[in-house]
Amino acid sequence: MDSQRVTLQVADGIADVRLNRPDKLNALDPAMFEAIAAVIADLRTRRDVRVAVLSGEGRGFCAGLDMASMAGGAPVTGLGERTHGIANLFQQVAWGWRSLPVPVIAAGHGVVFGGGLQIFSGADIRIAAPDTRFSIMEMKWGIVPDMAGYALWRGLVRDDHLRALIYTAREFDGTEAEKLGFVTRLAADPLAEAMALATQIAGRNPDAVRAAKRLANRMPEEPASALLQSESDEQAKLMYSPNQMEAVRANMERRAPAFADPADD
Repeated sequence: MDSQRVTLQVADGIADVRLNRPDKLNALDPAMFEAIAAVIADLRTRRDVRVAVLSGEGRGFCAGLDMASMAGGAPVTGLGERTHGIANLFQQVAWGWRSLPVPVIAAGHGVVFGGGLQIFSGADIRIAAPDTRFSIMEMKWGIVPDMAGYALWRGLVRDDHLRALIYTAREFDGTEAEKLGFVTRLAADPLAEAMALATQIAGRNPDAVRAAKRLANRMPEEPASALLQSESDEQAKLMYSPNQMEAVRANMERRAPAFADPADD
């Protein structure tokens, strides 16, 4: 899939998604918001995708809002409307990655600013170069982060550190971002590292990987009693299923498994 603002290619179970406005450091304009949401919607229904890698073309991952584009357009209205499940469009481009049925790995380089950081934070696993520049930049423009950042950063970043970064819009590098929790790990070539990790994930039982993501997504909200039940329910569906049995056979026979695409979630 190739749109004006985002490209999508799928091979060997890996969806390679790239923000594609390099001349503007992949800054977010209305067309970019629509394109990202469209790719997320496409990925949600695909059974041939086992993991997604999200990156940005050019010199940076995403510079955040294209303020010139947004200022030159119609005033933003209807933020309170839930147009994409629990989210509005602006939240969906970040929250949508977390709610996809498959794991998402983000590869950050150059700049990861404002809305770009919120999109980056929607990924299950976030890899960045040490010299990547980060900022929760919204306060610079007199606004608050409202692209699902608060929901995504809960549990990732210590509350007082998060507040200070939001209140000041201070810039920080990839090394600090890893210490704070925004980044999972550092790599000199984040995209290569992300693709290597994606290859490992794509080689696992796709039914089990999807089940694991559902459980991980429930962890922050569900009480222990409900989460224990969810573990049991997911495991009961996996045990003795064709893909689970294939995992056992492949391990016993010391060969690569041949998994079928998931039938449903």
